[in-house]
Amino acid sequence: TGYFIHDSLDIIFNHQSRSSWEYLVHHTMAISAFVSLIITGRFLVAAVLLLLVEVSNIFLTVRMLLKMSNVPSPALYEANKYINLVMYFAFRLAPQAYLTWYFLRHVELKGQGAFLTVNLLLLNAMILMYFSRLLRSDFFPSLRQGSAGRDVDGEKFLID
Repeated sequence: TGYFIHDSLDIIFNHQSRSSWEYLVHHTMAISAFVSLIITGRFLVAAVLLLLVEVSNIFLTVRMLLKMSNVPSPALYEANKYINLVMYFAFRLAPQAYLTWYFLRHVELKGQGAFLTVNLLLLNAMILMYFSRLLRSDFFPSLRQGSAGRDVDGEKFLID
């Protein structure tokens, strides 16, 4: 919860709220889910599993730093690109898919269970949107251009 609060405050205090509003929504949903889990003491294993999602941030951050620094070695970026893809799947998509399956199959959809299930489904949509941006940016850059020749996603953190 502290990480999400810190990152949200960083976005706000660095005046990135307008261009990063979806990250603030994502963080708000994550904060509310984790606070709910902590207060009730239920589904704590799910909370730990959800934290695995953040492991892939290491490679997303390396990717961003390599892009920002214009590293002269494209081989380093290329290697990270593929590692990032594997880590995104292993630590972001797979745990999220498992938890969604688990909640839809085994958790009573009342009260906190319903709240967490809706939260998971919304986060799934966001994670898939981020994944599609990552794929377009790193693996299909020609798909990034709109009909007017401008980037269809605007100035997004994940693809810049």
